[in-house]
Amino acid sequence: MTKEAAAAKPAVVLLSGGLDSMVSAGIAKSQGYAVNALTIDYNQRHSRELESAGLIARTLGAQRHVVLPLDLRQFGGSALTSDIDVPKEGVGQDIPVTYVPARNLVFLSLTLAWCEAIGARDIFIGVNALDYSGYPDCRPEFISAFQDLAELATKAGSEGDRFTVHAPLQFLSKAEIVAKSYELNIDPAMSWSCYDPTPEGLACGLCDSCRLRQQGFAQTGRTDPLEYAVRL
Repeated sequence: MTKEAAAAKPAVVLLSGGLDSMVSAGIAKSQGYAVNALTIDYNQRHSRELESAGLIARTLGAQRHVVLPLDLRQFGGSALTSDIDVPKEGVGQDIPVTYVPARNLVFLSLTLAWCEAIGARDIFIGVNALDYSGYPDCRPEFISAFQDLAELATKAGSEGDRFTVHAPLQFLSKAEIVAKSYELNIDPAMSWSCYDPTPEGLACGLCDSCRLRQQGFAQTGRTDPLEYAVRL
């Protein structure tokens, strides 16, 4: 660890391995924070993203990268944690079956716990309220409410030492997020977005996440470096 990294203000970044979380982590680093990356291995269908999270954490020079096991298949209730087909027909208006019940609430609670344990007061999460699949735990109201909850739920908060939840991508389109990755000089090929990879390890190209990602690259005039079974 460099002297500069040791002196930097610590932050905990929720790092799934997806494009949004990668850019969020890159923004944290660019703002001078010492990145502590937290990846939740929730036994999700698209576990390929865990490899991406490790690569991103190493590339960004994270102080620590914790991969925390949490088997949400014990609960099910989502196409990502049970034997429910991932929809491939296109992004709809309703909350899709890829919604994992209360996932970001659970994950942010774990992020908050690690923050308090290491004396950090800044959390970064890559949620986005524009180009997303309608998940309620990506809304600005949720992020604001969780920050208030953090004050009530922790020793630090009750003593007046507030936490800040940074959601730097909250109001960016997917195209703007893609552009931001290049602005930060972070290779988007490191990230993984597909909910339902093929047996050969390709991104399916048809799930909501693949569609939104491909659309974002197309709108920037760039070619997505991921390999897809189907390119739209």
